[in-house]
Amino acid sequence: MGGDFAPAAPVAGALLALSELDPDHRVQLVGRESVLREHLTAHLGGEYAALAAHAARLDLIDADDVIAMDDKPAAALRGKPNSSMHVGLRLQVAGQSDAFVSAGNTGAQMAVSTIILRLHEGVQRPAIATIFPTAHQPIVVLDSGANVDCSAAELVQFARLGTAYAESVLGRQNARVGLLNIGEEAEKGNAVAKETHALLSSSGLNFIGNVEGRDLPRGQSDRGPFDVVVCDGFTGNVVLKFYEAVAPMMIALLKQQGVDEKVIGAAFRHLDYSAYGGAPLLGVKGISIIAHGKSSARALKNAVKVAAQAAASRLDAHIGERLGEPARS
Repeated sequence: MGGDFAPAAPVAGALLALSELDPDHRVQLVGRESVLREHLTAHLGGEYAALAAHAARLDLIDADDVIAMDDKPAAALRGKPNSSMHVGLRLQVAGQSDAFVSAGNTGAQMAVSTIILRLHEGVQRPAIATIFPTAHQPIVVLDSGANVDCSAAELVQFARLGTAYAESVLGRQNARVGLLNIGEEAEKGNAVAKETHALLSSSGLNFIGNVEGRDLPRGQSDRGPFDVVVCDGFTGNVVLKFYEAVAPMMIALLKQQGVDEKVIGAAFRHLDYSAYGGAPLLGVKGISIIAHGKSSARALKNAVKVAAQAAASRLDAHIGERLGEPARS
């Protein structure tokens, strides 16, 4: 029921996901059942008629409450216990689902996920891990919005979480971690950045040092490529929003110069956020995928596929193992 195009986009996204996933997958649509059924019927009678066979693998789960996009997280947590977020996440705790996806209120999803799924032992705060496209290969950036202020110890935890994600879902071996900073030298940055650099250097992670903003689009620094970039949520969200605006700006400029739209589309396709679906909330005991509020049916299809891949790769177990590792000198 959440997102700018809900519930039409989530219902269509679920159908599209089932058409591409193995036949043993099912999708639970959680929300006001009568509304979901109305949209499903409309989709199957129109644009998505060819996907009717996949509707048999959809389960409609009733949830009366709806969390609005502007609801405060605390109010959503306490005041709407029968929302699709609460009901959907409780299904996971009960063993009746493997992952949860929403394009709704991000703050509410973080709060409800933390309370219902709970945090891994030792984790102080969950982090949003966002995939950034680069000229080299996609990288994981966290935190991209969950925590505005972070301690050095929390940033090191984020590095462990991001490493587990890069290895489990992206297939990176011995993932290389960079710390986003204003310079590559160890002594650069504020007090938290300097302390984080020192802690990461002795963490046992494959830490390559500081990386700068200009390194992100390249996917590598002067010391080589990296897989994970760590920063506080304020910085991460600013960079994310800037990143999202670059492709549309470049496309508009190229169109003004008369460049063929098909050529432009092919060149910038990998910068489309909808291709990456959603960002996992790492640190919770389970899988909670946060999709963009403006997610289309295609974006939500890909978010469901991210969730399925996270479950199949045992991401949550890998994170538990990673957090339980003693630091190596």
